[in-house]
Amino acid sequence: MKIYLSDGSAIELAEGTTVLGVAQAISEGLKRNAIAGEVNGKLVDLSYSVKEDSTVRIITLKDKEGLDIYRHTASHVLAQAVKNIYPTCSLAIGPTIENGFYYDIDFKTPITQEDLAKIEEEMAKIIKCNFEITRFELPRKEAIALMTKYKEPYKVELIKDLPEDAVISFYRQGDFTDLCRGPHLPSTGLIKAFKLTSLAGAYWRGDSKNKMLTRIYGTAFAKKAELEEYLEAVKNAKLRDHNKIGRELEYFTTVDAIGQGLPVLLAKGSKTVQVLQRFVEDEEYRRGYILTKTPLFAKSDFYKISGHWDHYKEGMFIIGDENSDKEVFALRPMTCPFQFQVYLNKPRSYKDLPMRLDETSTLFRNEDSGEMHGLIRVRQFTISEGHLACTPAQLEDEFKGCLDLALYMLKAVGLDGDVSYRFSKWDANNKDKYIGSAEEWENVQSVMRNILDDIGLTYSEAEGEAAFYGPKLDIQIKNVFGKEDTLITIQIDFQLAKRFNMVYTDVDGEKKYPYVIHRTSIGCYERTLALMLEKYAGALPLWMAPVQARVMDVSEKSEAYCNEVFDKLMEAGIRPEKDLRSEKIGKKIREAQMEKIPYMLVIGEQEAESGEVSVRKRGEGDIGKMKLEDFIALVKKQVKDLEKW
Repeated sequence: MKIYLSDGSAIELAEGTTVLGVAQAISEGLKRNAIAGEVNGKLVDLSYSVKEDSTVRIITLKDKEGLDIYRHTASHVLAQAVKNIYPTCSLAIGPTIENGFYYDIDFKTPITQEDLAKIEEEMAKIIKCNFEITRFELPRKEAIALMTKYKEPYKVELIKDLPEDAVISFYRQGDFTDLCRGPHLPSTGLIKAFKLTSLAGAYWRGDSKNKMLTRIYGTAFAKKAELEEYLEAVKNAKLRDHNKIGRELEYFTTVDAIGQGLPVLLAKGSKTVQVLQRFVEDEEYRRGYILTKTPLFAKSDFYKISGHWDHYKEGMFIIGDENSDKEVFALRPMTCPFQFQVYLNKPRSYKDLPMRLDETSTLFRNEDSGEMHGLIRVRQFTISEGHLACTPAQLEDEFKGCLDLALYMLKAVGLDGDVSYRFSKWDANNKDKYIGSAEEWENVQSVMRNILDDIGLTYSEAEGEAAFYGPKLDIQIKNVFGKEDTLITIQIDFQLAKRFNMVYTDVDGEKKYPYVIHRTSIGCYERTLALMLEKYAGALPLWMAPVQARVMDVSEKSEAYCNEVFDKLMEAGIRPEKDLRSEKIGKKIREAQMEKIPYMLVIGEQEAESGEVSVRKRGEGDIGKMKLEDFIALVKKQVKDLEKW
């Protein structure tokens, strides 16, 4: 048979040659480094027999797929170790994730972080035993019987959910067997460096109606040095984690009695968000946007018109009982249908277009509890939301304008170098998730792709990530731990205008539907604040810092002048604080430095007599004395320069 290699060449081998045999035929070095293969696009074990002409690629740890396979085998070693120590536990799922793996487990007795060391020791023993890892397949009935015998109810449930004709495969290492599609390393001894990192709770299948399981996170690398480098990076990331910094610097807090995903912004967080909101609203006004303010909830009938009731109901907070005679309401997960009412307030013509509507919107989304994370993923949040109605001829320019605004905002807050771009398309194999015909979807996606290409934007494509009413450009960003989220989105909607009968009279006198662009300019304010706290390690740029200067007296003798300085800073539009406590000035300065205050004004008797201020700058220390009016002018100039970069 012919084996076609990734470099385009071909070799002749005997029918039934394993993937490992293919690697050996290429070179002994490749055989030593091989951990799996890809045959005709499908990942397989080294033991897989190739029985016909095929395209084969040998997978090593230098390949992303290789590291995923390596880590997935580590997750099986984790599962085996846990079963050895806690034989009454039940295993759920153990996939790989970016930078590692996890396993969800149902323990009869809860474990703690301290138990991870014991599990690691057992994993090390399993690795040292170098158990051969072998694959076998069973018919559905026998597969269920095997997992029932091993008292693995979650595995039984998974098997029962598979199609009748599914290939049900298992992997055995030593006396441990797990349901898995593979592939895996040839043996456990090939794992050289691993670490269990944390515990978390996770509902079975991500459904809060199901049982809460224990999720054990871990990671694995080909070399110990790579593992140590990664762990050091994680350690540094934890120091920049907005959950830590934001609480320590008193930007926000959470209260169990209020609920998960419902953070309380404290004075600093509230002020920073206010500064950002005003900045965004002013810039949008300059760009021709019309400000709106719409209700926070509506009747279910309203969401049925838009399609959200059919396509997004599970993500909404419902008020009332659908089975009763009373009206049912829902908190809004988006603003679009509400803002459409501004358009519909009176008849429109082509002369009214483009119409750009914006709103600082409070939204509510019923996120799964396992997805909650500080300010990055919450259940109530505020967003710089906007909707543009335009003619087909205006669509490209308006889309480019939305992107230009988004890039302007990203640069203003210093996140422009940290983002990537994703063209999110529909999934043609799952049409029930969307509204509109296949022809309409393909047409609009083609229009959007042409716009992105014309802009010259570098982007990836993702099927199944579109909104149910149209494709979108997602501006993606990662937090300090590498978890990716969408920060800003720009969507082309070709459906909702029809549903709400949003028409305009065109130049030819005909009634037509506009395109609608859904967009954010700076995204969710809470998420943006979190990412800025992480990027700047809490030391926010001067223009958005909640406190720009702290006025500190050396003694009571300079207190009166401190109050005068404070008042003049307030009058000048600078955000000051006073520290007039009966504490030594050294302590006051240290505390201001710890709180990452941009400027500290130290005022003693000499400064009070001369009408000056002694200035300390964050990161630089003492920069000398200056007249108060000179300091005010300095800060104003720096704020103006920073706002415009």
